Amino acid sequence: MTLSGSLKSLAVALFKIASDIRLLASGPRTGIGEIRLPELQPGSSIMPGKVNPVMPEMMMQVCAQVIGNDSTVTIGGMSGTLDLNTMMPVMARNLLESIEILGNACRLFNEKCVSGGPELPGNPANTSGISVDRELCRRYAEMSLMSVTALAPRLGYKAAAEVAQEAFHSKRTVREVVLERKLVPEKELDKLLDLKGMTGEKP
Repeated sequence: MTLSGSLKSLAVALFKIASDIRLLASGPRTGIGEIRLPELQPGSSIMPGKVNPVMPEMMMQVCAQVIGNDSTVTIGGMSGTLDLNTMMPVMARNLLESIEILGNACRLFNEKCVSGGPELPGNPANTSGISVDRELCRRYAEMSLMSVTALAPRLGYKAAAEVAQEAFHSKRTVREVVLERKLVPEKELDKLLDLKGMTGEKP
């Protein structure tokens, strides 16, 4: 039961990771789309050309099975009578299945998603695995209104809030609004709105 519980804990973590990867890769244009997954299929059966997140979804299904297997092992463990437990066969069967399918899933997830994918007819091999759309991430960061927080000490809370509201309603960046209003010199603004600096990353 302890081993089955450990496998379940691993499955819960892997399910969360795979789910997040699928969400971050959603798109290509109406989702988040911050990362790209290796192309393992010619396209979706519904939408031609769409890259389905087949490996994350495979991992999520395997994890669901492992979690279900642990429930059976748990029921089996509490169903013994004194020193006799007639549920041992199903407990052993589910435990062995969980070990096998979770091990295989981890290997495939790494080989075909995290590290890279195979070559398909008409498509070059993608050996880079998961990749980041850096330009899109930069654009998302620039369009975020959270960066206005860095201007509050310089402009004051009320003025910073007005900048944020105007940026939101005009669908522009905080930087564009500040420069248009000439509230802060451009060089100083570059330092205040240093996105990498805000994350603790050195430029």
